Amino acid sequence: MTNSIKELKEEARRLRQNLTMAGTSLSHSQSLELVAKQKGHKDWNTLFASIGNKPEGPPVWIGQLVKGTYLGQRFTAEVLGVQSQLSHGRWRITLDLAEPVDVVKFESFSSMRRRISATINSDGSTSEKTSDGIPQIVLDLSA
Repeated sequence: MTNSIKELKEEARRLRQNLTMAGTSLSHSQSLELVAKQKGHKDWNTLFASIGNKPEGPPVWIGQLVKGTYLGQRFTAEVLGVQSQLSHGRWRITLDLAEPVDVVKFESFSSMRRRISATINSDGSTSEKTSDGIPQIVLDLSA
């Protein structure tokens, strides 16, 4: 179910693109109005008011199976915990990895981790990055 303003605006953008490719041109506001009507609302303002300006919920939920990368290594995990943080759009998550990952890059030493906790943004990535500039965790939210 679509429940955020961001998702609804994206839906309106896709609708506008598809109709334009089919030969019907719409303004952005017209596409917003059509999405609102598709969702059972009188107009965009009514839909917007029904959702309100509340912050979006977390991108993952407890019990969900997720895939992604941790320190550049692919993983599959179960989400064990999700806590909202003081700054909007950030959540502290705890993951139980199906297979442990080695968090050390030295050949002569390894440290395997199966449970990890991190603070993620709404896009499923951490603000904290590795030394090569890649987020420590990147969740694949498209699945």
